[in-house]
Amino acid sequence: MPHGVQIKSADDMQMARRAATLAAQVLAMIEPYVVPGVSTEALDRICHDYIVNVQGAIPANVGYSGYPKTILTSVNHVVCHGIPSADKILKKGDIVNIDVAVNKEGWFGDTSRMYFVGAPSVLARRLVETTYKAMLAGIQQVKPGATLGDIGHAIQSVAQRERFSVVREYCGHGIGQVYHDEPQVLHYGRRGEGLKLELGMVFTIEPMLNAGGRETKELTDGWTVVTKDRSLSAQWEHMVAVTPQGYEVLTAWPGGTGVYPPV
Repeated sequence: MPHGVQIKSADDMQMARRAATLAAQVLAMIEPYVVPGVSTEALDRICHDYIVNVQGAIPANVGYSGYPKTILTSVNHVVCHGIPSADKILKKGDIVNIDVAVNKEGWFGDTSRMYFVGAPSVLARRLVETTYKAMLAGIQQVKPGATLGDIGHAIQSVAQRERFSVVREYCGHGIGQVYHDEPQVLHYGRRGEGLKLELGMVFTIEPMLNAGGRETKELTDGWTVVTKDRSLSAQWEHMVAVTPQGYEVLTAWPGGTGVYPPV
């Protein structure tokens, strides 16, 4: 158990994979509902009912550190942890991150993705697609013997190439029977530095990129985090396992590779 990081057995991995698959199914299910005129509260209710009644799982976010809802809905300049609300109505041109976590028989699945509400601006599309590419670049570094710094460097390099900034206050995390576990997975760094990856590690990679500066602030609700300069922000998140072949994306989306939007 290096540095307190849990190493998953083959049986453990199967349980983690099942929970991750359920989380990915939620994000695929909700896609047709992300349209102009819908409230984020309505999206939350649909996801809650699906997790409980269709999947027979537990919405892991409800009550977590006092969080009141099933999903997190972060719209436009909201970086992360946006709370669904009946007052927040999506409109054409918005971009929104939906983040969901489920618990199935004591194992957690956690994933998020971006959605376009109607046609986005050129900048919004480029930010969303670059953030996705940055996540993929980080995932592709995962293999036994690589380091967390390799992941962060790959993500940071993609962001900087497009002149976007990487949010530094929030990071990926180990996951399994504990929702947020070691290691912390930073989305910036230097090659060869940080914890060395080993077979059986499972963690999330979830970069947040801003169109403007990287500075953020938390609102008075104690959850919602926004860009200080009110520039657009985007985030994607996958659960990844370290395998003999390199990596496995545990939260791969149903019916395909999970490339959304096409890049």
